[in-house]
Amino acid sequence: MPKVRVLSKETAELIAAGEVIERPSSIVKELVENSIDSGAGSITVEIKNGGVSYIRVTDNGCGIEYEDVPTAFLRHATSKIRDKDDLNSIMTLGFRGEALASICAVAKVDVLTKTAGDQFGTHFSIAGGEQAEYDQCGCPEGTTIIVRDIFYNVPARLKFLKKDVSEGNAIASMVDKIAVSHPEIAFKFIRDNKQEFITPGDGELYSSVYSVFGKQFAASMIPVDYELNGIRIDGFTVKPLFGRPNRSMQHFFINGRYVKSPVCTHSLEHAYMNSIMEGKFPSCVIRMAIPPSIIDVNVHPAKIEVRFTDERVIADSIYFAVKNAILLDTEPAEITIKPAKPDYTKPLAEERPEYAQMKMPQEAQIREVHPAYRDDMPVQTAVPAKHTDLYHQDYQSRSVSGTSQTGEDNSLKNTFDGENSPAIKPDMGFKYITEASFARKEVRAEPAPEPPEEIYFRVIGEAFKNYIIAEIDSDVIFVDKHAAHERILFEKLRAGSSKLICQMLLAPCEVLLDFDEFNALINNTDLVHELGFDIEISGNSKVCVTGIPGILDGCDPADLVIELAKNICDNKNDPMPEILDNMYHTFACKAAIKANDITSPAELAEIVKTILSDERIRYCPHGRPVMFKLSKRELEKQFKRVL
Repeated sequence: MPKVRVLSKETAELIAAGEVIERPSSIVKELVENSIDSGAGSITVEIKNGGVSYIRVTDNGCGIEYEDVPTAFLRHATSKIRDKDDLNSIMTLGFRGEALASICAVAKVDVLTKTAGDQFGTHFSIAGGEQAEYDQCGCPEGTTIIVRDIFYNVPARLKFLKKDVSEGNAIASMVDKIAVSHPEIAFKFIRDNKQEFITPGDGELYSSVYSVFGKQFAASMIPVDYELNGIRIDGFTVKPLFGRPNRSMQHFFINGRYVKSPVCTHSLEHAYMNSIMEGKFPSCVIRMAIPPSIIDVNVHPAKIEVRFTDERVIADSIYFAVKNAILLDTEPAEITIKPAKPDYTKPLAEERPEYAQMKMPQEAQIREVHPAYRDDMPVQTAVPAKHTDLYHQDYQSRSVSGTSQTGEDNSLKNTFDGENSPAIKPDMGFKYITEASFARKEVRAEPAPEPPEEIYFRVIGEAFKNYIIAEIDSDVIFVDKHAAHERILFEKLRAGSSKLICQMLLAPCEVLLDFDEFNALINNTDLVHELGFDIEISGNSKVCVTGIPGILDGCDPADLVIELAKNICDNKNDPMPEILDNMYHTFACKAAIKANDITSPAELAEIVKTILSDERIRYCPHGRPVMFKLSKRELEKQFKRVL
């Protein structure tokens, strides 16, 4: 066995530095966090060549005393903690005393610092862990740290750095997150002598989001403000319509620190289930104030990853905070018509022969083509304005109020007939069912609402046999009848008001499954029957389908059972909520009114009435918007009535 030796100080410090300083962005993060802990109200970050050759961080914080400057560069020297008991109440960003020591071990560092009570400042220079200069100087209050030539003494680490552009992007991403998490501090970021952004430091989170991420991103956000179990959550989350193709814009901050947490990500995306388009991911800027006793930030050298003593509490808090924000965002998106640019490569209208045949249709012709236009058509309907008495209910306790005494499913069969209309009456509370992992948690109870004002609308007609056009107040709304009806049915199924009645097939259908799906299906027969299916074991990995849900009459039984078996198999751990949501989604999509279906004026009016009554119906289960609105003013601008 080789002889055991104690490493030299230089080698040990280089190894230790490698745990904290992975790349230039690690240095920027440590220096900026120290500036924040110093009480700075203004911080400037400047980099050149991706931060490899030059990094400067300037703040107007408390500064460092002359005699404390050399000590600050010793390993495990810190002003944040005194003994082990302080580890249970850490609220500062940096506290282990490794940052400055690690930085000076692999780079050339200059420090200019001055405290408020000192007449002179301090200039301290150190390279490779060896002190080069230590003297008094003139400088403003605060601290400026300049880092040059990273890894100049560790060529093996230097060659693994990426291109300057990539390293610069990593720094920019880090500074973005820190600037957003501290809106009370004015940040300025300069990259290769060009100012990238500047934040006002006015304490408003929206101002920082706007300054850092831009106008378009800020405009797509809705506010989050919630408190549960002593955990305070605020910030912004994206409107479901503006989902992104990846998770790159999900930002979580715990006690002012940017963190990566699968718990937070999973809870956020659960809140958007059935509200965002498939393949899209929500964006957010969410801040959490959490008691330090239930979180451990010291599980990763860079303190990006965290560990919670009770993950369920964190998950519930994020889920309900975001879900409430989505449910309160009931205003439909507004259409803005942009003036078309003339195309001078095309002939003028009078030169095109098809224009000669264009004539305005007579009123009689409109009635013939569009049966919605009838003299006896009801043109005005009243619905309650808003009703936000939301509460949660477990999947196991579903109401079956939509089923008659004879067992007939009136709520779906007669969707738009008289008393069986899905329109929610003013005295009816809304129900929202969460996933099982969040069951039996209540949203904050709201006081009993005042009697709702009535909103009057007039159905004008239907475009392309799919888009309902209605007038309400000073707006024209456009409703996708399939998407709207699909969401209506989905919510009715999920609330249990539409019981799934099994309809027996004239000819049984045999379905071949793989062994995993077959076992999953026969081990969850109660769930299968609850969903309206009747199946029997036919043979080895085969089932015989003798009945399917009545609302799916005409659908292929084999496809339905294969999809059901796959859903059960994919959600083995907690199948009930996921399968129910997935299958209700499938049922609603297949049973809803389709585009090009002939729809009566009464049915069109009932759809509009329902979506105006129920604020949950703003997106279909696929995440597509149900309606848009066009303001009267925007329409008048197109006709030059207003400017």
